[in-house]
Amino acid sequence: MNDWAELSIAYANQRNYLDDLFSVYPTIPEGIRDINTRKWGIIEEAFNNKDNVKLITALLDLELFPIKDSYVAYLRRDKSAIARNPQTVNRICGRIYEIGLNNLFTKCSEAKETNRQIGPLFKRWVERGCLGIKPIPIHEFEISEHNAILSGSEEQLTEYAANYLGYKRNKGLDFVGRFNGKYIIGEAKFLTDIGGHQNAQLDDALSLLDEETHGTERIAILDGVIYIENGGKMHQILLEYSQNNHIMSALVLREFLYQL
Repeated sequence: MNDWAELSIAYANQRNYLDDLFSVYPTIPEGIRDINTRKWGIIEEAFNNKDNVKLITALLDLELFPIKDSYVAYLRRDKSAIARNPQTVNRICGRIYEIGLNNLFTKCSEAKETNRQIGPLFKRWVERGCLGIKPIPIHEFEISEHNAILSGSEEQLTEYAANYLGYKRNKGLDFVGRFNGKYIIGEAKFLTDIGGHQNAQLDDALSLLDEETHGTERIAILDGVIYIENGGKMHQILLEYSQNNHIMSALVLREFLYQL
């Protein structure tokens, strides 16, 4: 196993890993969603009058629909289907009336799910200088001879890697740096659970390790359940891939970079 994967596993299983990881991924739920007063007035009137068409039309205009129903997405994309499908509208509205008006407001204004906010957090952590240096823009990065981290959007990092480092994947990058004369590109993932979308996230990160680049160090910066030593599929994949690849937690990334 690669030393950095081994160190990451030990960190996760022997130290206050989650406490420390919170500095990288401070997944604090956002406040409740704002609902326009005028829009809510229309919803409230339609609810009280049991005007199903007006009610569902107004609710579809909000960011968050109050119930999970497989037919809602279709109605949101084709509002004309509301008039053509009265039984579907009545069925959905029946569930909405069961919720009650007070609970309806609560459900429509719920905070965004935490795991949908995770994406930019690693880059914000890097931008704060937590790796020992502050990232710099591309024009400074190109002329600098010192250790440096490239600042920019995911698209800008990807474009730089494609133009100068032989990067060919049609996937964004979370990290581009140069330490001790070596270039490093990386993708960061916080794997919060096992299975489903999280497997796809893991596949994205690992596909970077299979990429052929011009002498560039490729790293997968992974955190979360992948380090739990329970023999699960994710952990087994980690053990296999880390034989010949750099996989590590964000919490040991700084040590990796400075020893290159």
